[in-house]
Amino acid sequence: MTVAVRAERVGATRERILAAAERLFAEHGVVAVSNRQVSEAAGQGNNAAVGYHFGTKADLVRAIVRSHAERIEGLRRRALGEAEGSAEVRDWVACLVRPITEHLDALGRPTWFARFGAQVMTDPVLRGIMIEEALTSPSLVRIVEELDRCLPELPPEVRAERNAMASQLMVHMCAERERALAEGLPTPRPSWDDAATGLIDAITALWTAPVTAVPARMGVTRQEGRR
Repeated sequence: MTVAVRAERVGATRERILAAAERLFAEHGVVAVSNRQVSEAAGQGNNAAVGYHFGTKADLVRAIVRSHAERIEGLRRRALGEAEGSAEVRDWVACLVRPITEHLDALGRPTWFARFGAQVMTDPVLRGIMIEEALTSPSLVRIVEELDRCLPELPPEVRAERNAMASQLMVHMCAERERALAEGLPTPRPSWDDAATGLIDAITALWTAPVTAVPARMGVTRQEGRR
């Protein structure tokens, strides 16, 4: 067997393992799926195939994220160029949302990446991989900087809270739509493009909503009021 043929076979095996792992992790959660199950689903007679090709489960998760990263980064760069110079919150929210939904749409059906991401983001150990990989995206860092520049003045705790809310909306609404499509269930919006519009509307409204002041030491005040 030539070196080129061997490299091609190794590459094909890695792709099968990545596809099987992404599907199983999406459907059952990362913790619930063993390397052996991934190997079997990928058609590998050797149950140690995952460890041989990728190392630990964390390494496998990182490899799945990176297998999508280049295509998403390209879409982000395009969105960044289109929004350049805008002072509108909505334009920068769109730069965050549409590259993900466009990527999912381009994958065809069924897809598992959105549900895979939702599973990883709820895992206290593995979610750091998604966050770390996101921070290596130059276009994403720039988009977040531009969004921050356009946002209204917000108390730091409110900004942190809304950032968490926006992230949860993006991750879990995409995952829910992907699940519904995979199961043949009705969806609120007919296409990924329309779903992106709904998400952009909601996240823009979230970021620009008025802030209701919360009294300091509210808990103490209520306790004192019951005396």
